[in-house]
Amino acid sequence: MTRDDLDRPYAGGFVGAEHRFALRVYFEDTDLTGVVYHANYLRYMERARSDMLRAAGIDQRAAHDDGTGAYAIADLAIRYLRPARLDDALQVVSRVVRSGAATCVIHQTVMHGDEVLATAEVTAAFLAPGGRPRRQPRAWTEIFERLTEDDQGA
Repeated sequence: MTRDDLDRPYAGGFVGAEHRFALRVYFEDTDLTGVVYHANYLRYMERARSDMLRAAGIDQRAAHDDGTGAYAIADLAIRYLRPARLDDALQVVSRVVRSGAATCVIHQTVMHGDEVLATAEVTAAFLAPGGRPRRQPRAWTEIFERLTEDDQGA
């Protein structure tokens, strides 16, 4: 491994229509009982969604900076099944389940090996700078449609 490899931030990637993002549980992620604090699953999922969009070719930063808009979470349903613990190697698996003119729905699963720890369905709404819903860029909806089609064909 070279220094360039070590200095580059970690990036997940796609396996078919699924985006996979690996991470490790650190001490700061745990509560007094030694398990991951429930809100940290949301952080893990947010990192994985952001990485998924980047890997798919969606430049959220450019859209924000040029005034096109930004995503905000409009709805979130999460189910906790088992706890993650200090030093666990986790995988967040994300897949687009549907998209609309101004929304994208992503299903996410946090896993430890083959064990499912938490699942969530997240609806992200694309908003104009003033906070009102706005159509997503057409290129982005085409990416989501392709990912949804790939998922149905898998």
